[in-house]
Amino acid sequence: MNGLSEFEAGFLIITFLFMVGSMFGWTLELFFRRFISTKNPSRKWINPGFLVGPCLPLYGFGLIVLFLMSLLPYVGQDMNGITASRVAWAIIAMGVLMTVLEYIAGLIFIKGMKIKLWDYSDEWGNLQGIICPKFSVIWTVLAAAYYFFVQPYVIILVKWFADNIAFSFVVGFFYGILVIDFCYSMNVVGKIRRFAVENDVVVKYETLKQEIRLETDMIRKRGRFILAFNPERNLKSVMEESLEKIGFVKAPHKERKEHKA
Repeated sequence: MNGLSEFEAGFLIITFLFMVGSMFGWTLELFFRRFISTKNPSRKWINPGFLVGPCLPLYGFGLIVLFLMSLLPYVGQDMNGITASRVAWAIIAMGVLMTVLEYIAGLIFIKGMKIKLWDYSDEWGNLQGIICPKFSVIWTVLAAAYYFFVQPYVIILVKWFADNIAFSFVVGFFYGILVIDFCYSMNVVGKIRRFAVENDVVVKYETLKQEIRLETDMIRKRGRFILAFNPERNLKSVMEESLEKIGFVKAPHKERKEHKA
């Protein structure tokens, strides 16, 4: 990137990768939930994640991690020095880091927002319903697929971006919308958190979203895809009526109190 320092160029590339990963991940999750997920038996289009727009930050950070970690086998080596073991360890490290990233993101929302964005409680060996061996293996397989099949195209994309720095305007536009989206979504999350604290529960976010979608369908209103948390009635009223139905889970400290009793 002509005229830019290495730090500035690196920063722009990271922001670009975050945008690409967030939007691609949102698209991937959208179709997964529509056609594959067993937790959407009605096969409705459901906007994934806690943001309104087509962005899943977890995947944005994930693409950055995969991109950087996939370069490890080449550090201090020429092409002849890249061994299968170096590649294997890099892929395993990618799977581990993706699992750690998933756990941190899930824990932040559970502890800070009283919201469970996803739930692996039914999976064997799960840790607080946030991560489990099954999905750690899936992350590792995806990391391998990324390394062998996707990384070359990502490098080409990064090189294109470096040669077309004017595209930074689009990246900046994306982040401007992201900030507005984040503020709006956090306002909704704040309402849900207050309800969760009052009722001493952790809210299953996707289940609540599906319940609101079903309600809009029942009253013959077009189901909201973008503004999923803007039901015809007051959001708190919907949550109060659906407290047991949509499978809210008890907050960890409440479970400990009952266990001691």
